[in-house]
Amino acid sequence: MQDTVQVNDRFTIAKFAPEADRIRQAAQEGFQSLINMQTADEDDKLKMKPEEERQKAEEAGLTFLHHPVDGEKLSDDLVDEFRQKATALPAPVLVHCASGKRSGAFVMMHIGCEQGMTGEEVIKKAEEMGFECDTPELEDFVKSYVDNHNGK
Repeated sequence: MQDTVQVNDRFTIAKFAPEADRIRQAAQEGFQSLINMQTADEDDKLKMKPEEERQKAEEAGLTFLHHPVDGEKLSDDLVDEFRQKATALPAPVLVHCASGKRSGAFVMMHIGCEQGMTGEEVIKKAEEMGFECDTPELEDFVKSYVDNHNGK
């Protein structure tokens, strides 16, 4: 699928919010689950409301999770909850927000913690894969979270 980055066998990040045809395509390509990280405040950017996206995903045979993330209100609890829910879903999982920044950051934090990486290593790996922490606050949050949850 175009405009996606396969992070590992479990997670692929979409750098877009999928429309119905892309959701069907994801299912045809073997994805088992879809995670939407967009918030209700993004209504002007949403191609579909989360309820409609859930319906399209389930019609395509995908398990759906709406885990809204406001980039201005990041917390350890929000990442912990994402990690718990995302690992319980059938894999492979396609994760998206509007551009891939939040979804990329959350998936990379999860993988970094699982693999015992440092926050700095996660930032470097994310950049190599085409993800950017576009604000110092996001970069600092990613580093801090990973450093404090390393190996957990």
